Amino acid sequence: MSQKAAPRTNTVRLGTHGEDYGNWMSNPVFYVFWGITAAAIILLLLSFLVFHLEILGIIFSIVTVALILFLLWLVWIRHQYAFGGGGMMDKVHQSILSELDYDGKGMVLEVGCGSGALSIRTALIWPETKVIGIDYWGAMYNYSKSLCEKNAQLEGVASRCAFQRGDANKLEFPDETFDAVISNYVYHNITGSDRQTLLLESLQVLKKGGVFALHDAMKPNMYGDMEAFVQKLRDMGYQEVRLVDTSNTIFGSAE
Repeated sequence: MSQKAAPRTNTVRLGTHGEDYGNWMSNPVFYVFWGITAAAIILLLLSFLVFHLEILGIIFSIVTVALILFLLWLVWIRHQYAFGGGGMMDKVHQSILSELDYDGKGMVLEVGCGSGALSIRTALIWPETKVIGIDYWGAMYNYSKSLCEKNAQLEGVASRCAFQRGDANKLEFPDETFDAVISNYVYHNITGSDRQTLLLESLQVLKKGGVFALHDAMKPNMYGDMEAFVQKLRDMGYQEVRLVDTSNTIFGSAE
């Protein structure tokens, strides 16, 4: 029986060597709201100074104030989720990895690796671990395989981290390949797929005795009845299946 190696997440700080891990609030989304706010300010000025339409000017004034307040909130959110910023991503990673009953001597798969941050942190925590990160790398976040590889190189774990394009709907690995599978806030973004089916696909590549730790917004309209799914997994022979509410431990309050 293997002994659990407790993750030393508090000793790992990502992004200290010039890495680019991006941000949960992506640049394109952020810039779009900046553009909308700038347009509202221009319309506000035109309404009062050029067209002399006071009512329209008042409307745009209200809209502009609301947009500015929203932008200030976005700036705060970006800081909280920035690596080296507010520490929110450190808490998220720590929450995921602390659930791994894993001795650190095997292979780990991250489904939806993005910029490679969680994969790289896993490799830093467990020096004898090989990590594979897969992602579809859509355009919204400007993440890519090359970016992940560059980040891993800068963090000194390139020899133990591999990244490849992949689809969570059909993982291109033999059954029972990995000792652990991890994922952070990914499955709810996969449109047109049944989330419980996605979870079963991920479990297919997990070795017997392995562990799967997933962090996501498991809303009933997306995931269905997760309590029933947990019981289904138990009936299938999975020894320990738990749903953990992380809203307080990570975000400080219930969502």
